[in-house]
Amino acid sequence: MRAAYVLLADLVCVVVFASLGRGAHGEAVGAALVAGTAWPFLVGCLAGWAVLRAWRTPLRPRIGVALMVITVAVGHVLRVVAGGRTHWSFILVSIIALTVLLVGWRLAAQLVRGRRGSLAR
Repeated sequence: MRAAYVLLADLVCVVVFASLGRGAHGEAVGAALVAGTAWPFLVGCLAGWAVLRAWRTPLRPRIGVALMVITVAVGHVLRVVAGGRTHWSFILVSIIALTVLLVGWRLAAQLVRGRRGSLAR
């Protein structure tokens, strides 16, 4: 069950990434528009989960790093294949943003779990 929540958190991170990106460019952020931007990266995230078998150790930060790499690579390839465009600056921004989102929340979760463990002692 925990892995399902972690997967959901990762997918939410990808949607947040797409929403923030659209907002940063002054584009509308309606659900359908965000979905149109997010879908290649959502597919990439799901592919990453499958390739990494992330459900086995979903909270490890290194899973987040590998997941970011796969999400970015698959996301940009699908974006181009679907007729969209990409640019090196967008690739760089997506690497940074998805690292912060996919790895960052895992690191925060580890800190919280570590503090809870130290409080129980």
